[in-house]
Amino acid sequence: MIRNLFRNLLQKVEFNINICLIFLVICPFAFIYSSDNVFIRLNQVGFLPGDIKTAVIITTGEISRGEFSIFEEQGKSAVFTGPLGPVLKGEGRFKFNYKIDFSGFSKPGKYVIRCGGAKSLPFLIGSGVYQGITDSLLAFFRVQRCGYTAPFLHGICHIADATSLIGAKPQQAGKFDLTGGWHDAGDYVKFFNTTAFSTYMMLFSFEFDPVKFGFDSNHNGVADILEEAKVGLDWLLRAHLGGERFVIQVQDLRDHEQGWRLPEEDKLTFDRPAFLGGGKNTAGIYSAVMALASRIWKNSLHYDEFADKCLKEALNAYAASGKMPDLDKSGTGMYLDSKFQGKMALGAIELYESTKNASYLNESIQFAEEAKSDYWWSWGDMNSVADYKIAKYEPGIKNYLFNNLKNFNEIKNKSIFGEAASDNWGLNTALMGAAFQAALWKKLTGSSSFDSLMTFQRDYILGKNPWGVSFIYNIGKVFARNFHSQVGFLNKGYLPGAVAAGPVSRKKLEGYKIKITEGDPFKEFQTDSAVYQDSRQDYVTNEPSISTNATALFLFGYFSGKP
Repeated sequence: MIRNLFRNLLQKVEFNINICLIFLVICPFAFIYSSDNVFIRLNQVGFLPGDIKTAVIITTGEISRGEFSIFEEQGKSAVFTGPLGPVLKGEGRFKFNYKIDFSGFSKPGKYVIRCGGAKSLPFLIGSGVYQGITDSLLAFFRVQRCGYTAPFLHGICHIADATSLIGAKPQQAGKFDLTGGWHDAGDYVKFFNTTAFSTYMMLFSFEFDPVKFGFDSNHNGVADILEEAKVGLDWLLRAHLGGERFVIQVQDLRDHEQGWRLPEEDKLTFDRPAFLGGGKNTAGIYSAVMALASRIWKNSLHYDEFADKCLKEALNAYAASGKMPDLDKSGTGMYLDSKFQGKMALGAIELYESTKNASYLNESIQFAEEAKSDYWWSWGDMNSVADYKIAKYEPGIKNYLFNNLKNFNEIKNKSIFGEAASDNWGLNTALMGAAFQAALWKKLTGSSSFDSLMTFQRDYILGKNPWGVSFIYNIGKVFARNFHSQVGFLNKGYLPGAVAAGPVSRKKLEGYKIKITEGDPFKEFQTDSAVYQDSRQDYVTNEPSISTNATALFLFGYFSGKP
């Protein structure tokens, strides 16, 4: 009897082994991993037909069968199949990573990628996939509006700006009208540098392509981006008190100690000081903004009075720069430049394009040669846009722009997800800035050498990243929702067009000692080199700002309507 029981047991074991072997032949990945530990990271919005199209597959185990397939979203048969790239060793839990390329597939439609039991989020291929994103990005500026500027999602606010002027001589003290403009980020402080940068980027975008950036959603005959730029221009005009005197900041750091409130409920409404300052850096960017505005208001809007006012401001500020220190050091220590030559080069070249006075061209070349390459992009690192403009007249200057792009490209080529920079507060601005510079290079030279650099940064922002998250609110299916924004939080998370600042290293983030009280849905994807937290308490990786959005405006407007 024992022998029979043993024989029956052996037969069952053999049967189960055979079934397992058959199952492994049919489903070779079933016992290697499940879809729970295979993730496909890609641009959730999609691709233009002629785009470079890539994605990254991250897994906890090595994939032995090296191919992926594309299906129509509801389809059962593959419409495209391609090979996986070689395994790339990552850090953290997902140590096996594969790049895939499906640039050869361009049929318009809605698709998913399948590999190893995992399915990607759906994405589109088509000529209009980026339509509407710039509208959303521009809406964020309406949320950030201050004063009597018809703000969105909150009421009229800070109607007494500014209640005092710190740094002024006794005879200069008193109340100055510094209402209007934009709150810089999730708080309610206003800064000259980021306002000037954001205004310039709007004006530059319109000048770069008046068709793509000329959309007029409210049908009032003025491009929406110029209407928003006017909010910045009006405040900047108020912030220039004449000659070398500029208001650099409105409100101090007490703003951060008042708790979460809407701006119209700010207890400090009638206690918001302004800080007087100025340097060659402020004169340079101010001159650039006003000179460019003068051309647009004259040639596109045919408003000569305002155009003349802007040009006069640009000329006076540039002339006053000779009496100013190299760098402004006023305010509370935030948004202070470390160099001035790039912004002076930009101011000079914009004045040349507005006046055709050759002395400005000569000075722009001199400043550009002193500034050289800055290898970055931010509100304080704008050399590349000056180089782009000057290179039209002095071709050798384009080498400084090329140096930036070469550096970005080398970093991109070494990274799994294609990002062109790492571990810096405001990383997403820099990545989009790298793409911006690639677009400038392409228009300047006609070369496609940096097309992949441009496309990969766009894709990273929209989901081809370790967390599979789109960093833009309500763009894509999995997107940043819990921004470090008071207006957003008090509107139940609704913050159209907001762009998160982006990841930093774990070590850098831990240095800020931010306490997160809710769970982290991205916990398993965090690594020592890159942490992103979709939490309203994280002001390092998840705070939106006007300078980030201003850069995003160009990038996504550039891709809108492009074949």
